[in-house]
Amino acid sequence: MQNIWPVFLPIGEVVAMVLAARVLLHYFQLESYQFHGYFKTIGRQWKRAFLPGIVLNAAFAICLLCFSSYLMADSVFYLPIAAVQILLGVWLYRRAVKTPQKKKFALTARMKRLYAAFTLVCLAAVWLNIKGLNASGHWERANESWGLTALLLFCLRPSLFLPLLVALAGAAALPIERLIFHLYFRDAEKKLLENPRLIRIGITGSYGKTSTKFILAEILSQKYNVLATPASFNTPMGVTRIIRERLTPSHQVFIGEMGARHVGEIKELSRLVHPAIGILTAVGPQHLDTFKTMERIEKTKYELIDALPDDGLGVFLHDGAIVTKLYEKTQKPKLLVGRENADAWATDVSVSPQGSHFTLHLKGWEPFPCQTALLGEHNISNILMASAVAKRLGLNKEQISRGIAQLKPIEHRLQLLKNPGGVAVIDDAFNTNPRSSKEALKVLSAFPGRRVIVTPGMVELGAEEEKYNEEFGQAMASAVDVAVLVGRRHTAPIQQGLAKAGFPAENIHVAANLNEAVGIVNGILRSGDVVMYENDLPDNYNEG
Repeated sequence: MQNIWPVFLPIGEVVAMVLAARVLLHYFQLESYQFHGYFKTIGRQWKRAFLPGIVLNAAFAICLLCFSSYLMADSVFYLPIAAVQILLGVWLYRRAVKTPQKKKFALTARMKRLYAAFTLVCLAAVWLNIKGLNASGHWERANESWGLTALLLFCLRPSLFLPLLVALAGAAALPIERLIFHLYFRDAEKKLLENPRLIRIGITGSYGKTSTKFILAEILSQKYNVLATPASFNTPMGVTRIIRERLTPSHQVFIGEMGARHVGEIKELSRLVHPAIGILTAVGPQHLDTFKTMERIEKTKYELIDALPDDGLGVFLHDGAIVTKLYEKTQKPKLLVGRENADAWATDVSVSPQGSHFTLHLKGWEPFPCQTALLGEHNISNILMASAVAKRLGLNKEQISRGIAQLKPIEHRLQLLKNPGGVAVIDDAFNTNPRSSKEALKVLSAFPGRRVIVTPGMVELGAEEEKYNEEFGQAMASAVDVAVLVGRRHTAPIQQGLAKAGFPAENIHVAANLNEAVGIVNGILRSGDVVMYENDLPDNYNEG
């Protein structure tokens, strides 16, 4: 019976590893369980990623040295060593939980399965470690030389490789996840196709797709019962989930936003949605770190148009560049918006901090005035695409005009917030990119008073990231009076751009994180100022 005591040592180690890996599992979840993004996060956050394993290893070695003269096969002293490991694991877990998080860790069904796989991987790693030590004879010689053995065990403990073990668990769980996704995917596809009268619309683009989705849903709701994917649910699993959980036989229109980081992902989403109408908002340098080239981005976005049936409808925003070129090559029924005498365009545009007024032209109709509370001239382009689709689906002028007037600011996308202190706050915290950042600066420059921007800059732009951030800094110089930059390393190119444009150095403040930035802003703001929060990076981009 006494020989069971050594068993507590590996049990304690496995429990501690599972608890201590909480921060790493969160990183994996934030990267949508993608290995490429996860390993990039580990590279950025190497201190936080490896600290739990280092702490557990150090504690293990110290305990072995302290108890070395008492450790034998029948020794009860294995129990306190295991207890110390578990207590440290609990402390590391609670530390991770209490750390402020912009996007909370979610214990989803997939995460539960990942936890199970990770536990098995940890058990296997500890077992192999013990087998290796037994084979080398270190356990048998433990009583003779515990100091040397403790050092060896410290250097070889599996917990030191926690980031890799999490990745191995993800790989081990992948076949099960693919099977589950396939079953859910087929179920959602079947549910969509059960209603032959359901109008299915897909929206993609490098930017503007979420705003266009919400605008289109609001306008079409003047006539139809519409289901649109909420927030930024634009992955195959996200869209699948919404269809399975929310689509009912009473819905007449389904609008699916389609995002992508790799070639083929829009094609997969199109196989799910089977869109009859496809809207292409823009093609630009977004997610260049995974796409690598603009050609691959262009090919991926066009997968939506390729997926349309021969009698389907493609809707393109005239940009005088890539999207216009894709419109011209398309042989299926199509609409072009944003150019005079096209299928939809705007004149008499008046943009202010209160919203926009314009005259809407829809081909074949008399023009009519419209107004919206949405900020930014780019939102008029989004409205044009939605209006062109609405006309094609049978809405009249009154319904389209009323839908435009009822549009509300979209959360975290140039959302003007009321502040009782006389300070205007513009929340544009979601997913800044080269195009949207320029539009945001246009909006900010239209406001009176002192203009303050808070930003960490742009990410996921691959090798071009520093260039785009430097250009962002140069453009910022003429639109703002005070710049509060979040992240000392990542915003260095923005600082260079500001300096090149002659921006006063005393008006540049650099904060380590968003909380520190908010403290700086609160210390300098006064009544009549306007502050814009431009992009807010998730926790896996925090510097440290």
